[in-house]
Amino acid sequence: MNDREEAAQNNQGAAQVQVQLTGCLPEDAHTVFTALHTLFVSDRTKDDAPRDPQGAGVAVWAATVDVSEAPTQAAPHRLTEPVSATVQGGYWAADRLRAGLGSAFTVHDLGSTSGDQEQEVQLRLENREA
Repeated sequence: MNDREEAAQNNQGAAQVQVQLTGCLPEDAHTVFTALHTLFVSDRTKDDAPRDPQGAGVAVWAATVDVSEAPTQAAPHRLTEPVSATVQGGYWAADRLRAGLGSAFTVHDLGSTSGDQEQEVQLRLENREA
């Protein structure tokens, strides 16, 4: 375990953001999680590729991301189609995650629900224009 991963594990949760992806292909979910892993510390390893769900249910893929450190820059990542993401966390943490994702994708805010100390934000991720 490196220092970043240990710091994330010891974090009190203020810098942790829950990310849920729905309604997308497993390959696109993997692309988003790979970008998040490049930008921040995540509980998903780089090799943890989402699998195609068996059955008729809707797949939801999730990750917990630690945004306590400023994001690194990520190269644009290619999606086969737009991805819907739900982000839950503290205000500054959700904003930092959104800003980090902006280096890899075009990020559209679709709406949010605000609480006392946390918010839930609906995002749509698309390919960045060259």
